Amino acid sequence: MTIAKPSRGPRVRPRTPVACLGWVFLVACVAGRAPAADAPSAAAVLEHLRDFNELGSVLHIAAHPDDENTQLLTYLALGRHVRTGYLSLTRGDGGQNLLGPEFGERLGVIRTQELLAARRLDGAQQFFTRAIDFGFSKNVPDTMKTWGHDQVLGDVVRVIRTFRPDVVVTRFSPVPGTTHAHHTASAVLALEAYKLAGDPAAYPEQLTALAPWKPKRILMNSGGFGRAPAEGALRIDIGGTDPVSGDSFAAIAGRSRAMHKTRPRYITPH
Repeated sequence: MTIAKPSRGPRVRPRTPVACLGWVFLVACVAGRAPAADAPSAAAVLEHLRDFNELGSVLHIAAHPDDENTQLLTYLALGRHVRTGYLSLTRGDGGQNLLGPEFGERLGVIRTQELLAARRLDGAQQFFTRAIDFGFSKNVPDTMKTWGHDQVLGDVVRVIRTFRPDVVVTRFSPVPGTTHAHHTASAVLALEAYKLAGDPAAYPEQLTALAPWKPKRILMNSGGFGRAPAEGALRIDIGGTDPVSGDSFAAIAGRSRAMHKTRPRYITPH
């Protein structure tokens, strides 16, 4: 996997990988754990206290439920104690449903809950925009027209101003023609919002409740989805073990990904 390097201070030390190793590659773009039902263990309390020592934050942005890099989210949230978020532009209402007859808005409700369940496992926060998943598209301008470019861009700006990430990581490239146009559009909007979120002249109506916020950098999670890592990409080991559960980050990420139950490729016999 390829991912952006979090903009963090020198105090952060990577954990030594213990179990299954994972790799993420980050390249520059061109142009809290959910509370358990039972009382937390002493180890969990200690890990929550360690969260206060880490001030970094990362916002991962893509187009759909199931686009996110769950092992990256797990590694950042549980391994590095970084405040971590995933922004899915759509709620997956134009996708498939292996489990039942619900489609359209009703499927969007189900897939929203699947994403929230995934975040309860990997420790990240979940965000959305008003963009509609209207099916496969090869044309970014048509995607932007259907979504309402200015309105959805404003939603992304609002999430950045609300979450205040140090680093934004896109899942896809902003270069057209390499993937589904919704994917490409999510990266284009992330780049535009990255530039605008710190500008008080952009979407000034938001500033009655929020303040401008400019992330320190934006990167692309290259690799994955059958793609080779980009030339010159920064390679980050995102393997390791959660000190609370003793499970590998890969195992936790797998359970998080398995929450996408309506998507055929994520159904497993377990």
